[in-house]
Amino acid sequence: MKIFFLLSSLLFFVTLASSSPRALFPPRGWNSYDSFSWIISEEEFLQNAEIVSKSLQPHGYTYVVVDFLWYRKKVPGAWMDASGFDVIDKWGRVIPDPDRWPSSKDGKGFSEVARKVHSMGLKFGIHIMRGISVQAYDASTPILDIATGAPYEESGRQWTTRDIGLPERACKWMPHGFMSVNTKMGAGRAFLRSLFQQYVEWGVDFVKHDCVFGDDLELDQISSVSEILGKLGRPIVYSLSPGTHATPAMAKDVHGLTNMYRITSDDWDNWGDVESHFNVARDFAAANMIGANGLLGMSWPDLDMLPLGWLTDPDANEGPHRASKLTLDEQRTQMTLWAMARSPLFFGGDLRRIDDQTYNLITNSELLGINAFSSNNTEFPYITGTKASTIENKVPSQKLTEVDKPHTHALGLTGCKDPKANGWTSEALDQDLEKICWKENLGNIFPEPLCLFRGKSLLDSFFKRKPLLKSDEETIHKWQYQGKFHLSASDGMELCLDSSPNERLISKEFTRAPFSPCKWDVNQIWELTADGKLVNTYSGLCATVNSKKANAGSGGVRSWIASGKRGQIYLAFFNLNTQKTTISADISHLALSLPWRQFSKGFCKGQEIWSGKSFEVSQNISFDVEMHGCALFVLYCS
Repeated sequence: MKIFFLLSSLLFFVTLASSSPRALFPPRGWNSYDSFSWIISEEEFLQNAEIVSKSLQPHGYTYVVVDFLWYRKKVPGAWMDASGFDVIDKWGRVIPDPDRWPSSKDGKGFSEVARKVHSMGLKFGIHIMRGISVQAYDASTPILDIATGAPYEESGRQWTTRDIGLPERACKWMPHGFMSVNTKMGAGRAFLRSLFQQYVEWGVDFVKHDCVFGDDLELDQISSVSEILGKLGRPIVYSLSPGTHATPAMAKDVHGLTNMYRITSDDWDNWGDVESHFNVARDFAAANMIGANGLLGMSWPDLDMLPLGWLTDPDANEGPHRASKLTLDEQRTQMTLWAMARSPLFFGGDLRRIDDQTYNLITNSELLGINAFSSNNTEFPYITGTKASTIENKVPSQKLTEVDKPHTHALGLTGCKDPKANGWTSEALDQDLEKICWKENLGNIFPEPLCLFRGKSLLDSFFKRKPLLKSDEETIHKWQYQGKFHLSASDGMELCLDSSPNERLISKEFTRAPFSPCKWDVNQIWELTADGKLVNTYSGLCATVNSKKANAGSGGVRSWIASGKRGQIYLAFFNLNTQKTTISADISHLALSLPWRQFSKGFCKGQEIWSGKSFEVSQNISFDVEMHGCALFVLYCS
């Protein structure tokens, strides 16, 4: 009986250990993209991993991730969207370029690199793209059935990569590289299982899945991958990227399937990118997405990697060659916002050249404690900003500096379950043209609704222009796109509405115009549902209309607040203005964000982290903050 009890107890603890929740805290680590783009070698990767192990792992940096195109040959002509340069195995799966990753030879893949990373006490991650490579699709290779070790067979036939790829759903910013897989087919799901079983065999602990979220939403593939990862014997953290124009409504469809997901486009080392994160971080915090339930654990909105230290340029064909362009104040602002919003923290610089200033910033114990353990994290709108050394021009933060500016329509995308997606109606202008308008109430802001134009015969004209389509393929296409259409901003039908940009954007380019020359592209094909939703064929997202300030300038002041584990309050002031600004808040207003706390005496003591100043205040806390800088207070209030 005792032996049975001991065995049962042992089984319980083994089961508990193997089913430990994933990403209980925002994941933290190093990623190769900001410093090496796609050209990193095994030697360079392991050199950085060694430094993470010795210098950053004691501060919680656990993952080392090789970013995209580790399978691409580094030869003349190869770049981000080049075709024909990838290394694939006989099952159509990309494998490491053996010239850059010599330990991968003889079918070893990343297993030797992962073994070395694990021996350093770290976890190993890789970047993958949506679906299947165009090169594998063109090669029409068999698909591995992991249950039998033989080519996948179903319905009496052997299936190939040519059967499962969806060329019309190629990644919009890498159309020559990757396309979606048909996950409704058994062969498509078998291909995805073979991919992730291979990653398990290599010893992968973290997967960054690209071109499947935001404007490029591929919910079927996210769901299929999540299901596969949930059944594997290895606890792989699942991350989505990028998050161009991501909304909380989109996130509500994916957070339970993942462990972290980007909510911005690529973040680089310029102030415009840093500033663009304040609104999106605010919105996801307000939607209670920070630390929501995730894939066998928790999930975290991701503000992207930290482009600090020694870097390369976006999608460059060269490695690290320059220092970050952010000033020290701007770097502190970025790190403080990432900490207060509890974003995953992945350093992007080349660690072989990290300087003391950068190292001290990314290992600041107060920031890392806030990032890991704080709660009730939210924007704090009850502050004022005054130009330093004056008593004029007080501006409430929640209104920024845009009070008197006119409004304009803003087209956007959201998940189709979002109530804000309903509001489109159609009106026939003649037999060949319809007007589709946003009729939802935006108050008294606009006298006229935003309208788009639908040319009824436009898709037919595209079929007539495509002699390469076989008759049966044309029939399939017409059936597939029956009732769907292009949309234009005018009745001329020269520029059509895009769902996703055709190139990778950085964060400050979020507002790029969504129209481009009309073409045969599912990114431009829409459908109006009976309940007033305008659904895009490429992403499955719905168009919506919001109001925004016309020509709204940057700047203003912002603030965030959070609770600590020992009763402390974290309060951050951010100065987005181009001059030093005095930012102030009433102590009594802290209760508006933390209503369960008592601030009746209006007295707090504490320290400002960046200046090191200790203080005691009553009634009001005020601080001069440099241009693009921040102040971070640790408060103990009676």
